[in-house]
Amino acid sequence: METEKIKSLLETEKDKLQKELRSFAVEDPNLKGNWDAKPINAKDTDMEEKADEVQQYDNLLSLEHSLELRLKDVDMALEKISAGKYGACEKCGKEIEEKRLLVCPEARLCMSCNI
Repeated sequence: METEKIKSLLETEKDKLQKELRSFAVEDPNLKGNWDAKPINAKDTDMEEKADEVQQYDNLLSLEHSLELRLKDVDMALEKISAGKYGACEKCGKEIEEKRLLVCPEARLCMSCNI
């Protein structure tokens, strides 16, 4: 298995996810891996603009949650590489196909168990 190549892919993905999160959220210093979307400052705006800003904030919360989950999967994969436990399906224990790991290096399940 090309572990170094996969590790590099994971580190690149981690950097990308953190950069995207930093563009609209801040990392919670008290809870590792938790990010908080920055509230939108709705000063001196009419009700319609405030409603739009609330909707935009709600969308950011959803995006934040999705990115956080992906980042946690990437971090978990990097930890598994460090521990020498990377590439095993969490459900059946069989080795995850290398092609799958090259496409989705944070995969936790083999294709059979992922269905």
